[in-house]
Amino acid sequence: MQSAEAKFNKNSLLLALRGYSSAVSDMEQTILMPSLLRDVPSDEAWDCEATEESCRDLYSNYLTLKAIRNTVESSLILLDDHKAKSNSALNKTLEPLLDSDPETLFRFHLKGLFSVMSDLTKKTQSLTVKYMDIIGVAY
Repeated sequence: MQSAEAKFNKNSLLLALRGYSSAVSDMEQTILMPSLLRDVPSDEAWDCEATEESCRDLYSNYLTLKAIRNTVESSLILLDDHKAKSNSALNKTLEPLLDSDPETLFRFHLKGLFSVMSDLTKKTQSLTVKYMDIIGVAY
């Protein structure tokens, strides 16, 4: 039986953040020529913006994943007008949750953060594998 401390360490937010940072570092070390990713369309739906932008190429995904890692590590968030508008729309959809008790709200956000970090880690690893396919090396 797992101890409570071991279970906590396994699900630690810090470990999730480190896992993502490690995946991006691995991606950077593996992808020696990011320019090979230019104009290679991505087949994942997460690349399409809600603002009807066309789907991005793998190079844009590479840059985005690196930028997110830099934001995570530096804890700096820059808000522009577009993000501020989407945040206000998000707050309107979460209004019922905002009235709940603080512990429920905290658990909701923590679970969401774990989910986001897990998805970003998987996308980073997927991009690394796609790059290896492009250059013809088995990963």
